[in-house]
Amino acid sequence: MTSTPVLRLDSVQNSQPARNRINWAIAPVLTLFHVGALAAPFFFTWNALFVAIFLYWVTGGVGLGICFHRLLTHRSFTTPRWFEYFLTVCGVIALEGGPLLWVATHRKHHKFADKDGDPHSPRDGKWWAHAGWILTGNALRQDISTLKRYVPDLAEDSFHVWVTKYHLVPTVILGVAFYAIGGLPLLMWGIFFRTVAGLHATWLVNSVSHIWGSRRFETGDTSTNNWWVALLSFGDGWHNNHHANPVSARHGLEWYEIDFNWYTIWVLKQLGLASHIRQPQLPARKHPNESLAAPSMND
Repeated sequence: MTSTPVLRLDSVQNSQPARNRINWAIAPVLTLFHVGALAAPFFFTWNALFVAIFLYWVTGGVGLGICFHRLLTHRSFTTPRWFEYFLTVCGVIALEGGPLLWVATHRKHHKFADKDGDPHSPRDGKWWAHAGWILTGNALRQDISTLKRYVPDLAEDSFHVWVTKYHLVPTVILGVAFYAIGGLPLLMWGIFFRTVAGLHATWLVNSVSHIWGSRRFETGDTSTNNWWVALLSFGDGWHNNHHANPVSARHGLEWYEIDFNWYTIWVLKQLGLASHIRQPQLPARKHPNESLAAPSMND
């Protein structure tokens, strides 16, 4: 018996327009959120700041780093289906798209890392790797055939398809709730400032962690380990470690490589919410204690 896919997204051609052509479906929204983030200090309260910091971790660490990245993309561990769905909602509130598009993009990145086909390689320019690939082009508008090829597991799941199609809804609901509870301060910090900070943390992994840092392993790409990006992304900045063994749930391999996402997965295991955790199966180092900057790249 063959299963019938539940994927019913609108088909969009995956052609790449000229890079100076603005993606008008995304650029105005990002501009609005950046303006809101810049305005947030004028509405400062300590409560709003604490809410923003907490949600920065919930959406960026738990939602993106643990769920979208280590669970959905690489299947580094397993968790009960209901909890997977809860984590997915945390991820969509980061406002980086739904799980199908996010996971398809990241799987393409690993398949073509720093080669033709990589959606956001610094070889195409530092700004392109950071945010240019989102502001111009169709990298985030995958057609159905591409989605089925890169995310066949998620394309068969009705919840992941639904939340991809309506991924803006949780953020809208949260924004309305924040405004009703705490007015403009909670809205500006909990939605606008927090979202922009999270976006740039993710983009720094795509750009900086392929340009500057140390390289423990020869991976065939320009991935690096960058400690301050790791702090901002809760562990995903140990990018060379990750590219050396993408399916590992642990990215920080040494005691001094702080990986909050790994610590959270360990806690989930103690609570019975994470199992079948995949540990590093690493290739040989380039040299025992080598620390090299990534090859330089021109804009």
